[in-house]
Amino acid sequence: MPQPHHLFPLLLLLVLSPTLAADLKGRVIGISDGDTLSLLTVDRREVKIRLAEIDAPEKAQPYGKKVRVAVQTIDQYGRPVGRVSVGSTDVNAALVQQGAAWVYRQYARDPQLIDLEQQAQAARRGLWALPKAQRIPPWEWRRTAKRAREQASRAKNDTLFSRLAKRWSGCGDKRTCGEMTDCAEARHYLDDCGLTRLDRDGDGTPCQNLCK
Repeated sequence: MPQPHHLFPLLLLLVLSPTLAADLKGRVIGISDGDTLSLLTVDRREVKIRLAEIDAPEKAQPYGKKVRVAVQTIDQYGRPVGRVSVGSTDVNAALVQQGAAWVYRQYARDPQLIDLEQQAQAARRGLWALPKAQRIPPWEWRRTAKRAREQASRAKNDTLFSRLAKRWSGCGDKRTCGEMTDCAEARHYLDDCGLTRLDRDGDGTPCQNLCK
């Protein structure tokens, strides 16, 4: 009969097998090093992924990438903004050349980037291979998303205002049960006008002397 300590690896394998067998799909949201990245899955879980069958150099090892950043400005969030280079490779330009990034027209100062983008577009590399309807520049995407959030917020506020206006329509200055003429009026002030003082015991019935 297997000993308990011999059963543990088997139990662990049984527990992990469904996870190991499943494919993960999502968006890369972070890179720890050359062989480790963070993935945000379609069900909104953040999972750290180790690339199989390879082992990239550690940061302190030879060939660990050292970069140079030519800082151009500081953005509104306090982040340095600049051109990054690894050896003789201009990373910013390489991303555009591969079709992995747009040239940010509002801030672009290097005409070479425009040429590289046009070449990538003509060759249908990277994002330029997407259907035209999906090739939305990030700044337009952000603007559209912001506009949608603002419209949703306005719609929510308009709905709230409409509800409040409807609720308070027809509400006069009466505030006590002694001022109510009958049960119907008392219920109107309680339900439509929010005058909760009419229902002192909280049973949903206002002015017990009128609504018996």
